[in-house]
Amino acid sequence: MTEALADRRCVPCEGGVTPFTESEARAALGSLDKAWQLDGAARHLERAYRFKDFYRVMSFANAVAHIANREDHHPDLELGYDYCRVRYTTHAIKGLSENDFICAAKIDRL
Repeated sequence: MTEALADRRCVPCEGGVTPFTESEARAALGSLDKAWQLDGAARHLERAYRFKDFYRVMSFANAVAHIANREDHHPDLELGYDYCRVRYTTHAIKGLSENDFICAAKIDRL
C-alpha cells in the first residue's frame, strides 16, 4: 500500500535538489483536490479558498500556519475578508518539490 502524501513528512531542502519537471508536477497534482492548480511554468502550486467571513479566513490561515511550522515548509498566503489564496514553491530550488505537495495534501485534510 502506498503511503498517502498527507501522511508523509517534509524533508528539509536547502538546494541541491532538482525541482519537479512539469510532467512530475502534473502527476503529483493528481493526488490533490482538483482545486489545486499549477502556474504556467509548473513552478508554483496554488489554490484559492472562499469563506463566509473573516473569522473563518483567519481560522483557516492559522491552521495552515500550524501545518507550515510542523513541516518547516511555508507557503505564501494572500487573504482578505472572505478569501485565502495558498501558494507553494520550494524557494531554495526555484520550483516545486515533494514538500509542496505534502503540505497541500495536509491542507486538503482540513
